[in-house]
Amino acid sequence: MQNRSGTRFEVGDLVLVSPLNVNYIKGTKKLKASYVVPFVIVALHGTNAVHVELSGELENKHPTFPVSLIKPYQPTEKKLFPLRNPTPLTLPPVEQNEDKKIKNVIK
Repeated sequence: MQNRSGTRFEVGDLVLVSPLNVNYIKGTKKLKASYVVPFVIVALHGTNAVHVELSGELENKHPTFPVSLIKPYQPTEKKLFPLRNPTPLTLPPVEQNEDKKIKNVIK
């Protein structure tokens, strides 16, 4: 029997997403945020995956995440830690040369 998250998610819930599979974040792994800004669940794919509405720099990323990489957003954290802001995820801009490299690889 596989271990699954005991948390049940519903459409419309706010969840924090782990940037584990986002390789575009610069910096050391130890200093990266373990979870990033809350996103809204748009659809459920069974009990093991959720489809979230990504915004900002993550719009072009795949919006489906396994439940092992998300956790429910707790708005009480803002009350306990008023100076803490959710860590925004910033991706470096793609240079023209890298875009050409990608096109060459695809060909």
